[in-house]
Amino acid sequence: MAGVTDVADVPVPFQAYTSEVDDAWLDYNGHMNDASYAVVLSQATELLLEWLDLSAGYRGKSGAGLYTAESHIRFLAECSRGQTLSAASFVIAVAPKRVRIYTELYVDGETLAASGDSIYIHVDGAAGRSAPIPEDRYLRLEQLAAAHATLPRPEQLGEGVGARWR
Repeated sequence: MAGVTDVADVPVPFQAYTSEVDDAWLDYNGHMNDASYAVVLSQATELLLEWLDLSAGYRGKSGAGLYTAESHIRFLAECSRGQTLSAASFVIAVAPKRVRIYTELYVDGETLAASGDSIYIHVDGAAGRSAPIPEDRYLRLEQLAAAHATLPRPEQLGEGVGARWR
């Protein structure tokens, strides 16, 4: 596991994802389809989980992993062939058995194209139920959440579908 010993070493926000829009993600209008936004947001979050050592390698070693329990995506701008996507992820909250991650997806580095707000449950695969996140990984999550708490919170964070449709 990568060693983070100080909050000063924690990325604020976490930005590792970048990709060109893939042709397979396009719909008949020539723009990314809704399912593709979910794929890209998931890929961006997966990079954060890899950095935290809570991804596929962790699952292989421990038999435990993070399962998506809830997710909300906002679609804010179209993304088309040839454009570059990047993402910024924030750990919003942690608890012994769960973590909440918010990710913003940008197109061509400046336009907010989508946001994803998700809750993940730590599951022990052998037991088939939720279980506490191991202490070392939980500490990293807490450090990241503390560092990310300094970032401004999006106004719509935590709002469900249709919250602004009046």
